[in-house]
Amino acid sequence: MTTIKRKLKIKWKNLLAFLIFIGLLIFGLIELVICIVKVLNPPKVIKEKQVVAKKTNTNKDIKLNKLDNIDKEIDYFNMNYLDRYVAYKEKNSEMPSKQVIKNVNMNLDNDFYTNTLKAKNLNTEKILVNKYYYLDNNYVPDNLESISTRFALSNMKMVNTAKNAFEEMAQEAKKENLSIIAMSTYRSYDYQVNLYNRYVKADGKDAADTYSGRPGHSEHQTGLAVDVYNGKENYTNFEKTKEFIWMNNHAHEFGFILRFPKDKVNETGYTYESWHYRYVGKEIAKYIKEHNISFEEYYATIIKDW
Repeated sequence: MTTIKRKLKIKWKNLLAFLIFIGLLIFGLIELVICIVKVLNPPKVIKEKQVVAKKTNTNKDIKLNKLDNIDKEIDYFNMNYLDRYVAYKEKNSEMPSKQVIKNVNMNLDNDFYTNTLKAKNLNTEKILVNKYYYLDNNYVPDNLESISTRFALSNMKMVNTAKNAFEEMAQEAKKENLSIIAMSTYRSYDYQVNLYNRYVKADGKDAADTYSGRPGHSEHQTGLAVDVYNGKENYTNFEKTKEFIWMNNHAHEFGFILRFPKDKVNETGYTYESWHYRYVGKEIAKYIKEHNISFEEYYATIIKDW
């Protein structure tokens, strides 16, 4: 009798275990079916998000196609400027897409003195000040020092690194009986106000803007720019001097670039000035010289400080 009871208990335990197993199996199958249904039929909200994302990607792809997918070829493509690139390309359909990107990075899709930005990289050789980037009226560069009167008119100041480089350059030129003299260097904001207004009064605003920076937009306020002459010829004739030829061949070796070249008027916004040089340091000056580009182009493609 005891043996029969034990067998019955064992059968009931097996039956119970079997029923539990079947229940878990059914529950698992139901959960699996629910997951499959969710995957095959996602909620409407998820579907809508996926549609929007797909549509957004499609619009982006269309825009990039208009630019010949140039973003894959250059490292200075700024995706934040995508709409600006496309708009500029549509206005300049014959322009290569690579040039479109470079021009927009230089802000050439805007008129001069519009949508201006505060200059970055203050007190460094990488600072860009032009018709799109400005300095505050109280900005005075650090470490201004007077250039020796052996190589400059009285009271000519530049940032010490630029001043030392200029004196070294002028000294080297002097060894070849050439005279490179600094005649205009650092100018304060207030000084530029008076100078610019004088030019406007004499030639009109449009003409003045082609050769003089508006207050806050003059490179001279950085303490890194210098206008030179040879002490004999008027500075506007500097291109005709032996000193100019020497500068053209050697200025970059001391960290200086011709700031407003003949073939870069579109980028710089200024007419050609054979006498205006800017200290950018030897590395940048060498690159600009070797690649025949303006500082604006260097800033837009190498520094990329947007």
